Amino acid sequence: MADQRVEQITRNIAAYKDFPKPGIVFRDIFSVMAEPSVFRDLIAIMEERVRKACPGVQVVVGLESRGFLFGTPLALALGVPFVPVRKKGKLPGQVKQVSYELEYGTDVFEAQSSSIKAGQKVVIVDDLLATGGSMKAACDLVKSMGGEVTLCLVCIELLSLKGREKLKDPVDSVTEY
Repeated sequence: MADQRVEQITRNIAAYKDFPKPGIVFRDIFSVMAEPSVFRDLIAIMEERVRKACPGVQVVVGLESRGFLFGTPLALALGVPFVPVRKKGKLPGQVKQVSYELEYGTDVFEAQSSSIKAGQKVVIVDDLLATGGSMKAACDLVKSMGGEVTLCLVCIELLSLKGREKLKDPVDSVTEY
């Protein structure tokens, strides 16, 4: 039997045709956040999935910037630290870096060096899995810090872009298009 909460979340994800350019259908997770009960259900589902798939998770990592919106309440619900992964130059102190390919060029993700300890079980959270480049970079960064990626968890997965195929770690998505 389908989870009614997932169906409600899916119904609340707005779609904008031809944004940000012609031929693209933009799936807007902010419309879910505009409905507190639906947003609460989304976080509850994410928590349930993490507890089932990753017992003993020790850290939640959120990717800049929408991953912060989902990773923070998830970390609080799980009672574990939240670690932001940011674009280059936005974090103070010692940082670990990883560069990754974009459609046109490269970018760099960073995390504070002391935020993940060797052997810690980590869940990485973002709003969307599209081509998989940023999620793969986050996995590489966590592993370079000694962490063990136990799950890559997203709110929305765009199946046609096959981002999951770039990832060697387990992936779960609440909704799929």
